[in-house]
Formats: sequence, C-alpha cells, structure tokens
Amino acid sequence: MTGRIEKKFAYLRQKKEKAMVVYLTAGDPDLDTTRRLIISLDKAGVDILEIGVPFSDPTADGPIIQAASQRALQRGVTLSMILDMIESLRYVSDIPIVLFGYYNPIFSYGNERFALKAVKAGVDGVLIVDLPPEESRELRQYTDQAGIDFISLIAPTTNDERVRTISNNATGFLYYISITGVTGTSKPVIENIRKDVYRIQRITTLPLVVGFGISKPRQAGEIASLADGIVVGSAFVQLLEKNSGSKDLIRIASTFAKDIKNALA
Repeated sequence: MTGRIEKKFAYLRQKKEKAMVVYLTAGDPDLDTTRRLIISLDKAGVDILEIGVPFSDPTADGPIIQAASQRALQRGVTLSMILDMIESLRYVSDIPIVLFGYYNPIFSYGNERFALKAVKAGVDGVLIVDLPPEESRELRQYTDQAGIDFISLIAPTTNDERVRTISNNATGFLYYISITGVTGTSKPVIENIRKDVYRIQRITTLPLVVGFGISKPRQAGEIASLADGIVVGSAFVQLLEKNSGSKDLIRIASTFAKDIKNALA
C-alpha cells in the first residue's frame, strides 16, 4: 500500500512543485497549540510535518531546538501524549507526519508497542538521529511491518559508499544536512549544496530534501530548486518562541509558512 509520504512526493512531481517540510517541537509552547499549528500549517500549504519528540540530550540539535525540547519536557510532554495528539489530528488532517528525534524515548516506550501505537495514530515515518542503518533492525522489524517509513540523514561529509548504504536502507525520503555541525548555527552555501545534491542523486532515486540553516523565502526557493524540497526547522521554532505569548501565534506561523511555500513555486 502506498503511504502518505510517497503519495505526496508523487503529487508534487506531477505538479512540478517542491516539498516544504516544517519541523516543530511537540509541546512547545504546549500540545494543544502544537495540534492547532499542525492544522493551520496543513491549510497554509506545508507538505510534510516533522514532529520533534522532546529529549533531554538532543546532541544533534542547536540551542534553539534544544531550548524548545527543554520547555516541552518541563511541561511533562511524553511520547505517548504526542502519539495521542497525532491520532486526534487524523480526524481533521491527512498531512504526512514524521516523528523526529532520538532512540531512547522509543526504546523506553518499547519498540513493538511504539510501532503498533504509531501506525494506529497515523504516523507516516520516523527519523531517528542516533540510529544508523547498522543498528536499526531492532526497531525496524516492527516499524517496517507497520508500513512506517524509515527516513535517514546524509551529511556533507558522507562519502559515496556510505550514501549508497544509507539510501539502500532508507524509505520515504532522504534528508540532506546542508551544513556540518548542529541545527540553526550557520548558513548553508549554495554551491556546496549543488555539488552534494548532484552527487547523491546519482546514487539514489529516493526524494531528497535539504535542511539546516534555511530561514528566508528567497533562500528556500534557491535551495529547493536543487532538490525535491526543503526543511525549515530552527527558524520556525524560533518564530514560535518569539511569539509564544501572542494571541496571533497561529496566524503569524501560517503567514511565515505561506511565504516560504510561495517562494518554492
């Protein structure tokens, strides 16, 4: 059965459009707001949502997303609560959803239990930062069977042999990290992205999205023209933090998303 992520990329290819992927941390500022944001972003034209699962030691994330994760944890947000929230969303939204995070919360929850609950809730994919292909079997024996895509990261330092290993084991799409280091700490260089995207696309036919350091519409449009889509993460999380006390938070977030999406046309 074709999943939501595969259908989305097929639809975008047919329309000659690029994917806009948005990351937000579940429970920042609170889970009810996260739910309302997802519904609003779906209507604003966001194609895929990455829902960050808060974790106490998010080593691959920069200070902006680390702070968001801490705020969510302080509110008592758990993986179980996030899955319940996603399940409630499926009555009103069909947007593809990827759970983004670290293996520890899933391992603690239980791999089989997680896969069963995630597919029931309507999760379409997982991106586990600290779970390379060689160590993923104990989770994937359950998530693959449930039809949940296993999405992987590729870094600028990843050589061709490693790209081949990663892409042969991934499903859904590949996430190319446009800079070395953690999220939200520097700006991507277009020429470097161009070279790496070309190199990766010679090896795999999986859709390739580019993330890390994308924050402006024009920049997003330029980078999206090189790949199948872009990811906006830290810039969006920072926008939510800046406007967390505003009654116009949902509208501000939707406008930001629309501006980026329009730039991808």
